[in-house]
Amino acid sequence: MTLRVGLIGFGLAGRYFHAPLLRVAGFEIAAVVSRRRDEIREVLPQAEVLANDADLFARQDIDVVVIATPTQAHFAQASAALEAGKHVVVDKPVTVTSAEARSLARLAQERERVLTVFQNRRWDADFLTLQKLLRDNRLGEINGYHVRWDRYRPEPSESWRNLPEPASGMVYDLGSHLIDQVLVLFGKPDWLQADVFTQRPGAQTEDGFEILMGKGLLRITLGVSYLASDGGWRYRVHGSQASFLKAELDPQEDQSLGGMQADDPRFGVEDRDVWGKVVYGATGKTETIPSERGCWVEFYRRVRESILDGTPPPVTADEAADVIELIEAVYRSAREGKRIYVTRDS
Repeated sequence: MTLRVGLIGFGLAGRYFHAPLLRVAGFEIAAVVSRRRDEIREVLPQAEVLANDADLFARQDIDVVVIATPTQAHFAQASAALEAGKHVVVDKPVTVTSAEARSLARLAQERERVLTVFQNRRWDADFLTLQKLLRDNRLGEINGYHVRWDRYRPEPSESWRNLPEPASGMVYDLGSHLIDQVLVLFGKPDWLQADVFTQRPGAQTEDGFEILMGKGLLRITLGVSYLASDGGWRYRVHGSQASFLKAELDPQEDQSLGGMQADDPRFGVEDRDVWGKVVYGATGKTETIPSERGCWVEFYRRVRESILDGTPPPVTADEAADVIELIEAVYRSAREGKRIYVTRDS
């Protein structure tokens, strides 16, 4: 069965991430809501270009609505799509507030529609490789999980993410990925403490953060800087037997922006010279670890299965809401200058 998609938004995410992945996963993009009419006709000549969301929601031939717009618009658009009887995919982060996210989860359940969120970094090469190491118990009991997403971009871009609006800034943008990965691996932390800051001249919202989390004896640090000339290690994961060290970022974003399609055999494949390594504590021996192939398209394959077969969606609405709850706790900690106990205070 062919599932017909209505895509809202044709900026970077809609054009370079969602549209190509949807095609490879077997969806048909039937309509797009955007002002970028000429670009859409060039890339998706079969899709009808619509002027507004209401025209899309009124169409009976649309099975799935994919929302690739600024976060501030997500709640209203997703609510309207669910009310119209559509299955819904929302780009991350799902909403501005956790209350909005929980409301969408309830609405999807009431309407018996699939609602999922594009947390595509669950299918990054480095994260998949780490998960395999953990499944195989190669590191032992994990006591330290330290992840950074550093870049050197001294000039703020003109993206909406850099404007002083709700849900702009790096905590919602990159932090939503890092926090989601923590939840996948370890569940909710017991507590967190955070520093959120702006360092670049001319920046209108935060461009960096440092987050410390604790869960029992496990310590987690997440950090972002846009003034880091040398990114250093991206992953440093320490266990009772060994540590996993990995630099460089998964290639799928750059490949997508360069026009490579997800069905290209090179897509998601990391070069050998950026593979991670395991260092064994007892012997000091170092072993190079081949990277798993990154596979963002797996998200949409699972969306398709969820709609057609009733399997769980790749990212549940409640999981996405948990991410927003922790983001809210991050801002509260930074604002109040104190540790937030997640289950008690947030």
